[in-house]
Amino acid sequence: MLIGEENIIPGRGVQEFFGGIRFAEPPVGSLRFAPPVPKYNLDVPVFNATEYSLLCPQSTPFGGPPSAMSEDCLTVNVVRPKGVQEDASLPVMVWMYGLGFQVLNSSKYDPSPVVLQSVERGTPVIFVSFNYRLGPFGFPQGYEATARGALNLGLQDQLVALEWIQRNIAAFGGDPNKVTLWGEASGASSISFLYLNQKVDTFARAAILESGAGYSLPTYNSTHFDGMWQIFVEATPECAGTSPNNTFACLREANLTTLLNSFGVVQDVLTRQFTFIPVVDGPGGLIPELPSKLLADGHFSRLPFLTGTNLDEGTYAAPASRNATTPQDVSDTIYYLFSPVELGSGPQPDGLIQTTNTLLALYPNITALGSPFNTGNETFGLNPEWKRCNAILGDVYFQAPRRAWSHKMSKAGVKSFSYLFTDPQALDQDPTSVPGGVPHESEVTYAFGGPAFAGTPSPADSLSWSMMDYWISFAVNLDPNDGRGTQRPHWPQYTPDNEVLLQLCGDNTTVIPDDYRSVQIAFIEAIPEQFQQ
Repeated sequence: MLIGEENIIPGRGVQEFFGGIRFAEPPVGSLRFAPPVPKYNLDVPVFNATEYSLLCPQSTPFGGPPSAMSEDCLTVNVVRPKGVQEDASLPVMVWMYGLGFQVLNSSKYDPSPVVLQSVERGTPVIFVSFNYRLGPFGFPQGYEATARGALNLGLQDQLVALEWIQRNIAAFGGDPNKVTLWGEASGASSISFLYLNQKVDTFARAAILESGAGYSLPTYNSTHFDGMWQIFVEATPECAGTSPNNTFACLREANLTTLLNSFGVVQDVLTRQFTFIPVVDGPGGLIPELPSKLLADGHFSRLPFLTGTNLDEGTYAAPASRNATTPQDVSDTIYYLFSPVELGSGPQPDGLIQTTNTLLALYPNITALGSPFNTGNETFGLNPEWKRCNAILGDVYFQAPRRAWSHKMSKAGVKSFSYLFTDPQALDQDPTSVPGGVPHESEVTYAFGGPAFAGTPSPADSLSWSMMDYWISFAVNLDPNDGRGTQRPHWPQYTPDNEVLLQLCGDNTTVIPDDYRSVQIAFIEAIPEQFQQ
C-alpha cells in the first residue's frame, strides 16, 4: 500500500502525488558500479510515498550540497488527477531530465500545471519522473569498467525505470500502451539512444525531445577516458596502491563523501567539458556504434516524435568559450571539446584541423552574426570571438543534430513535428552564465506551465499555455493540433516536401522554413564523425 499526498491548487483542483518509490535496489556495497537490480516489491506493508527521494550523487555545487544526496536514489514519482480509477487507462507523460549526465533533480520543474491543464482541457494525463545514476556512479569509464560490463549504468537504470512503469502504471490509472517519453538535454539524448537501438518501442508509443535529439554530445569508445577514471581512483584514499585495473573493490569501500570529493578533483582538472557520459559499448550494447552512423544506416525506431531547439543553445553549452579573444582560442575550444587527442598532448588530427578551419570561414568574426543572435554588436562585456564560438558550438551540439534527425526520420516516413524556441522573455536557467539570448533549457519552464501559472506578463504567459497544450495534445493524440485548450497556430508535420518549424515566440509564434544557417549546418551535418557524434 502506498501513502501519497494531495496537492491542492486553490480554485483549480486537487492532484495526488506518490514519490520516492524504489524501482531498483539501492546501488550500494557490491551494487555500486554494477548494473541495476530491479525491485519488484516495496518490502513493507505500507510505504510512505509523500516526498521525493534524495538526489542521486552528482556534480557539486551546481547539483546541490552532498547532504541532499544519497546512493539510495533509484526512485520513481507519479502525479495524477485526484480520483483517477485503476481502470482509467490515461495517457502517461514520462519526464527524463539531466544536464550533461552530471546533474539531475526530478523535482526542479513542478508538473502540477501540466496535469491540471490536461484535466481542464478534457484530456487528463498522468505524469511520471525518475532518477538515474550520474557522473562516475552512472558512467564509469576505461578498461576496467569495460571488462566488468559496467558501462552506461545510468542508461541501464533508465531501462529498469521504464520497465517499472510498464509493470505498474496501470495501478495508478495509466495505460502502459499510451506512454510518451519526454526529455530535455541528457534526457532527450537518452531517448535518442533508445530510438537508435530500437528499444524505445518496448516502453513508449511516442517521444518529445527538447534540445538533445540525435547525438548532441560526443560519444567516445569505452576506454577513451581511462586516464580520467584513473584520476578519480587516485583521488580516493581507499584506493592508494591499488593496481590500475583492479579498483572497483576499493572504490566500493569508500564512503559517498569521499567519492564526491574525488569527482570534484576530476572536475578541477577536467580537459573536456563532459567526461562521465555515455560511451560506445559495442555490439549488443545500448550504443553499439556512433549514433550518427546508426541514424545514417536507418537503424532507428519509427515512433512519432516532437523535437526542437532553442535559439542560443551555444551560450549555455560553451563555458569554455568565455575567454576566447582570438581565432586560435576558438580553434582550441573546438579541439578541447571534440578531439580524440588531448589539447597540448600531440598534434591534432588533420581532418579536425581542416574542419575547424572551414568552420572559422563559415562563421566569420562579425559580432552581429554571433550568438546570442539578434543582439547586434552587443558582446555583454566579452570579446566578439565569444559570440562566434557560441554560434559554432550551438550548431554543432544541437542545431545540426536536430536537423539531421528531422531530415532522416521524415524521409523514412516517421511522423514528426519540429520547433525553434525564440521567446525573448525566456529566463536563463544557469546562474553562472553570461546574460543574453534564449539559451539551453530556457524553454522547459514554458512547457511545464511556469509563466502561465506564475502570471508572467504577456506574451510569455500565453506562449506557455500554448506549449502546454501542444505537448499534452501530442502525448494524447500523437498530434499537437487537437483543437482543445488555448487557441494556437496550426503546427504542420515535418516532411521531406515541407521542412518547416514552428517558431515558438510569445508575440510571433508562426511557421518558418527549416533553413537558418543552411550552408553552415549542412557542412556540420555531413561530418558528424569529426565531432565524435
